[in-house]
Amino acid sequence: MKTISKIFALAGLISLASCNNDDNNGTTTTPGGNTSVIDLKNHSMTPAFVTKQAGFENVEVYSILSSEDALPESPNFVYGSMADGCGLLKNDDGTYTLINNIEADYAIARVTLDATFKPIKGEYILNSDATGNTAQCSGSLATPEEHGYGPIYLSGGEWGAMPTNNVFVVDPYKSADDASVAEILPAMGQWTIENAVPIGKDAFPGKTVVMIGDDSRGDAGGQLAMYVSNTVGDLHGGNLYGLKVGDGSVTDKDLIIGNEYDIEFVQLDQTTYNELNNESIAKGVMAFNRVEDIDYRKGSAAANREIYFNATGHTSNSDTRTKYGRVYKLVLDEGNPLAGKLTLVLDGDDLTSKAKTFHSPDNILVTENYAYIQEDPNGYVDDMVKQHDAYLYQYDLNTGALKVVLESAHRTVEAVDNGYASFDDRWGKWELTGMIDISDIIGEPDTFLLIQQAHSWKDDAFLNPDGAGTAENSRNEGSILLVVKGLAR
Repeated sequence: MKTISKIFALAGLISLASCNNDDNNGTTTTPGGNTSVIDLKNHSMTPAFVTKQAGFENVEVYSILSSEDALPESPNFVYGSMADGCGLLKNDDGTYTLINNIEADYAIARVTLDATFKPIKGEYILNSDATGNTAQCSGSLATPEEHGYGPIYLSGGEWGAMPTNNVFVVDPYKSADDASVAEILPAMGQWTIENAVPIGKDAFPGKTVVMIGDDSRGDAGGQLAMYVSNTVGDLHGGNLYGLKVGDGSVTDKDLIIGNEYDIEFVQLDQTTYNELNNESIAKGVMAFNRVEDIDYRKGSAAANREIYFNATGHTSNSDTRTKYGRVYKLVLDEGNPLAGKLTLVLDGDDLTSKAKTFHSPDNILVTENYAYIQEDPNGYVDDMVKQHDAYLYQYDLNTGALKVVLESAHRTVEAVDNGYASFDDRWGKWELTGMIDISDIIGEPDTFLLIQQAHSWKDDAFLNPDGAGTAENSRNEGSILLVVKGLAR
């Protein structure tokens, strides 16, 4: 595989996401006038299997790490199956630390990148023994600059062994020797957790507010939860709440695009999985169809109180909940995080709407002016507009315009002939996920990380990369880490 893929990359097939390495001389100047040695280019032997859509031809995409790469300082490290949520830190010596969930290996990896942004070392800092074989899905990095505490990394325990569906908290600089030791946050509850997202410190000064997405479709639905403490950085002693719309009788399908609905977060006394679901039903907490990722708008205290989240949808309960996926805006009251207004802004179930192509919106990243929505298509299609591979969308928060930026491009002759995918792959077999804004961290404007979960690229060399547990509890799917440059913020 490695020899073939080297030939594949050298043959210029990376032009699927065309980028010219000669355009960057390796030295740039940041807005503050500091010299940077960042040199964005392809470092992986695996191509970036995406195609740019109309209007985004000048976007640059670089493939910097994949499951088949060997890093110089840790040649035995494997970038495992279904890489997902991540966070990036700049170190005092000019290098960078990437904390990255490896979902299907139930683990969290740490990747070191040198000052030019080339991955050079990888290791696992939380393994499957520590998580009890619980999938680590989306994750969020809290930092003193943005949140008033940290750096700490919060990771959502979603599927796998119950009852370990908790929020996990990880020191980004913990020793890899302690990978089998985990810390959970019981006060945030046991859900089918996609992500736990601390919102910016200016939104509610003196408080810690964490939004939690419940990726469930059961009787209680997937809920949007909130943890609140009156102490900055306190992740253990606060209270847990669930989103209630109106009097609690409103269903997801009752929501009309553009209408504002009064909401409150009602306190939940339980923290264990079944008890939380029963209490949520009893207290009228809104039942969405799989709440996935959450993010808040950047730029000001008021912006930080503007929360966006996705429900990815499902065929079950689609009479009262979304099937193909929706995006919602939640604006919290300035003086009270437990009150606010909810608005449905994008609806994939409405085939006359601008979001008619939605097929399971999953992860979301919000900047000052845009939301970037990533798809994980579930494979059910009953309309031609849904027959596409995973999209990355750009949603303009000011104008409401929705555009497709990238599409997964794994079902091509080149990808199939080189063993990465199959022509028989269903629509949307590969997933786009884990997008974060790294512009300010690396001093390169309009620059992001984006991950491809390559569900049909399989190799047993990818099994059990954290060295814990057994190969039978792992998956052999590949992952690809991309840098995307040139998207507006």
